[in-house]
Amino acid sequence: MKDQLQIIYDDEHLIVVDKPTGQLVIPGRGEGEGETLVAQVTRHLGKKAFVLHRIDRETSGLVAFAKDAETHRTINMLWESREVRKTYLALVKGEVAQKEGIIDHPLKAFGSGRMGVDPKGPSSRTRYKVKEAYPGATLLEVAPETGRRHQIRVHLYHLGNPVMGDPLYGQERPVGGVPRLMLHASQLEIPYEGKLLTLTSPLPADFQSVLQSLKP
Repeated sequence: MKDQLQIIYDDEHLIVVDKPTGQLVIPGRGEGEGETLVAQVTRHLGKKAFVLHRIDRETSGLVAFAKDAETHRTINMLWESREVRKTYLALVKGEVAQKEGIIDHPLKAFGSGRMGVDPKGPSSRTRYKVKEAYPGATLLEVAPETGRRHQIRVHLYHLGNPVMGDPLYGQERPVGGVPRLMLHASQLEIPYEGKLLTLTSPLPADFQSVLQSLKP
């Protein structure tokens, strides 16, 4: 169980928290999952927390919850119309050839919970740009324009630069042998109450530790 809830934003209608790697947002199918983030937020609020979006168990960073059904409906509509913007930091294996670009490949679900590029899948777009180069790795700023499952991880794997620490997508697993998935939901922009609410999450210590270990 993750005892300490890291709150980034909190008001009458909305709460945004910083999820550590290894915690599920909602219940899954496995055993020994520990307390989910939605259960933790619900316990903190003393009432139901409405999930607005999810990030993978292995991904760290920002997750937003509504405190009432009306806010849930309103922000969900913004999400569906792609007015909410999410930005991630991803450390990928190897050198990325183009300094910025768009990965535009449809994604489809396959067996064992894996996703893959397939022309029969729905349209999926991910923007990226290089932030910093490391020996054998590159730190990217990544912005998914659609919200498919495992989208960033599959798109970067298809690009030839799988996310370091990925246990599913890569020739070696985990990619690069690092101890965590190097994907962090770092910024969230939500049109909210007449303004653009911009929230950020600093890189967690375990992510920074891997970056430090790569420096010459």
